[in-house]
Amino acid sequence: MLTIVLIDDDPISTFVTEKLILKNVKEPCKFYKYQSAKTALNEINEIKPNYLFLDLNMPEMNGWDFLDQFHPDNDDAQIYILSSSVDQRDITKASQYQVVKDYLSKPLIKKIDQVDF
Repeated sequence: MLTIVLIDDDPISTFVTEKLILKNVKEPCKFYKYQSAKTALNEINEIKPNYLFLDLNMPEMNGWDFLDQFHPDNDDAQIYILSSSVDQRDITKASQYQVVKDYLSKPLIKKIDQVDF
C-alpha cells in the first residue's frame, strides 16, 4: 500500500489532488492530509510516506520552512512541490533541495503523468 501525504492549506486543492492520484495509481493508497505544515512536520516520521505533495504558500509555516526542517528517518519519500507559483525563482529554489523530486504547478491535472507512481 502506498502512503501519501498531502500538505496544503486549501482543502479543494487537496481534494482534487487526492482524486487525481487515485485515478492514476493502480495500487491501494492511504492518504494523510494536513492543512498545517507544522503539524505534518511533527508527525511525518511516524507516517514514513512514499510520496509527499507540498504546497509552498501556507500560513504559520510555509513549504520552504517545512523543507528546511524536514529530516526524514529514511530517504524513501518522493517529495513533489505542488504550487500555484510559476515564478522561476521558486522552481530554481526547489531544485536546490535534494529531497525534492519535482516542482509541479497547480492544478495537478496537467502534470500527474510526471509523478513516478
